[in-house]
Amino acid sequence: MQAKTRRTTRAKSIDRAPSDRVDVCVIGSGPAGALIAYTLAERGHDVVVLDAGKRFDPANRERRMEMALRPGHDFVDVWEMGGRRDRYTVSGDRFYQLNRTRVKGIGGSTLHWVGMTPRLHEKDFEMRSRYGLAADWPIDYADLRPYYAAAERELGVAGAEDNPFAPPREEPYPLPAFPPSHSDSIFADACEEIGIQMHSAPQARNSEAYDGRSQCAGYGTCMPVCPAGAKYSADVHVRKAEAAGARVVDRAAVQRLRHDESGEYVESAVYVTPAGETHAQRADAFAVCCGGVETPRLLLLSESDAHPDGLANSSGAVGRYFMEHPSVSTTAELDQDTRQHHIGFPTSESHQFYDHEEPRPGSFTLEFQNTAGSDVHGYDGGGGMGGILAPLYGAEWGDDLLETMRDRYGNTVAVSATAEQLPDAESRVTLDRSTSDEFGNPVPNIEWRVGSHAVETLEHALSIHRNIVDRIDGTITGQTDPRTPGTVAHHLGTTRMGDDPDESVVNARLRTHDVRNLYLASGSVFVTGGAMPPTLTIAALSLKAADHIDSAL
Repeated sequence: MQAKTRRTTRAKSIDRAPSDRVDVCVIGSGPAGALIAYTLAERGHDVVVLDAGKRFDPANRERRMEMALRPGHDFVDVWEMGGRRDRYTVSGDRFYQLNRTRVKGIGGSTLHWVGMTPRLHEKDFEMRSRYGLAADWPIDYADLRPYYAAAERELGVAGAEDNPFAPPREEPYPLPAFPPSHSDSIFADACEEIGIQMHSAPQARNSEAYDGRSQCAGYGTCMPVCPAGAKYSADVHVRKAEAAGARVVDRAAVQRLRHDESGEYVESAVYVTPAGETHAQRADAFAVCCGGVETPRLLLLSESDAHPDGLANSSGAVGRYFMEHPSVSTTAELDQDTRQHHIGFPTSESHQFYDHEEPRPGSFTLEFQNTAGSDVHGYDGGGGMGGILAPLYGAEWGDDLLETMRDRYGNTVAVSATAEQLPDAESRVTLDRSTSDEFGNPVPNIEWRVGSHAVETLEHALSIHRNIVDRIDGTITGQTDPRTPGTVAHHLGTTRMGDDPDESVVNARLRTHDVRNLYLASGSVFVTGGAMPPTLTIAALSLKAADHIDSAL
């Protein structure tokens, strides 16, 4: 009871009253919001950041790692997700575990991400032009190329120029790549025999000390927590933004955006504090950076007479075209020791099957998982279960059980594949008015549709998995069903970019078509998702948005 009282007193003692009218109000402090806030504060603008989540103390990372390792805690416990604040519902035939794929807090979901940072390829921006599929972006790779380089410097990306399939780049990675693991070398021999080229995997993780952060210590708990702080998280740029003069208000849950009489300008962001106080932060420009679920939800909650279907939603596209990255994995046991423990992140991958000539099957990436079965929770890194603790649920006891656990933890390998998913207007985020959060607002409802394009692509990927495992004389112990694939925590497409206001929500400058001082920056603006982790692209788009906001102020 005393601890609860102290926390409540501390929450109330923080000044969460609004600032006087500022230049920019940024909503959300993940990589998009943090980079926009930092960039604009560095350029002398008065910036306020509002985030619904709390400010986590970096000194508590080791305690959170212990929580991640102990079976007594669920995955969502590590970053305090769940409860009425984080309610959501799911419709359709696929359950979507939203709270396992996001974090509400200063730093956003980069507090628990894996850390992979490849760039999208040129073809990802031109799907309609090249294949007659989906739609083209209003920008191309060349437009984003300098922002990609800047984002790699800001995040501290470790990588090597050994990927023959990568899009063109202008300068080396800021940090050297991580060396391949022993299990990578086992895969490499097999892949060479069947003509698959492996290469290093770029990632925002320090292979050596960088930007005041330590070198990776190899704890292996990268998702959900890096206790060393060597993996980038957006609270890095939140602190930089504050050093440059920005004000960051945590536990300030924005309820809606209010506009002027014309409906063409947002005047304030209305938010609620832990003490139950309601405030309105006024600003000249607003940047909503809340990800692919909460961004459309906030716009839909901001409906008015001028915007009856939700703010900036004259196209009806807000919430539609929700995309993920469906994934499959193959696990196998070998008659040799893989000589590893769970590393926590892939060190090698292959983009050989990315730039396809024909429309189908689509793009996918191969990732060679550094998993010795699983972490102690039984998660194998590729979406499957059955790791070191799985034998505990069997019939063995004593020495027999110990021997089974030793074998399982020393001779298991896994390869995964992540596929592109085409946008579908009926795959969407809406408001569920039958269920409310702690503030009485309708919660987001998610209806995620995989689509035949992704299923066909994943089936092709699994056939390649089987070929690789056969070459290493492995025995397959599990494969994902491509009709019910896993997901990799990427929420994309729900406020898409475009030149046509009747078909999209924001333009090429990341400003909404309908509201002149409202910018959106997150995975929600993606037109297509490609088959790459999106965080580096989100960071690049955010730096681009910051330039446009700066020019407009």
